[in-house]
Amino acid sequence: MKSVYKITLLFGITILVSSCHNNAAPNYQYFPNMYESVGYETYAESNAFKNGKEGQLPAEGTVNRGFEPFEYENSTAGYELAKANLKSPLDSLSRNPEKGKELFEIYCISCHGASGNGKGKLVEREKFLGVPSYKDRVITEGSVFHVITYGLNSMGSHANQLSAQERWLVTDYVLKLKSEL
Repeated sequence: MKSVYKITLLFGITILVSSCHNNAAPNYQYFPNMYESVGYETYAESNAFKNGKEGQLPAEGTVNRGFEPFEYENSTAGYELAKANLKSPLDSLSRNPEKGKELFEIYCISCHGASGNGKGKLVEREKFLGVPSYKDRVITEGSVFHVITYGLNSMGSHANQLSAQERWLVTDYVLKLKSEL
């Protein structure tokens, strides 16, 4: 008889404990704001900042991590200065023609062509016109680096795709192509 009471008591406690669990209403949380933060919309109005909007500009004078400033401005005068004065920081050990060729084939070959003659696939299909051949231009390593950094005419900037080191490698390869034409 005692075992029947024990089994009934155990069964009753099991039902009581299992009936208290509700998946729709989870248990209490300690500091719920840490788990469920307030989501702010980027350009929404808010009292969190002085100007009343969420999206803020970076603090004045900040520089992105990994960004290397380029002292020549994006203008014709800056181009001419870079053409006359800017020299490659690559020494003989850091020049890597294979890597330069690889980057050229990724970013440049579609317009400039494999040999730098200005007859890439996009030019042949008449998507872009007037891409110059390297042999027709007076270019220096400074002018090529400036153009890759800022772009010129129809060519856009490649500074977001290529680091400064990679742009110098492409510049080195472009000058190699010019010498072979």
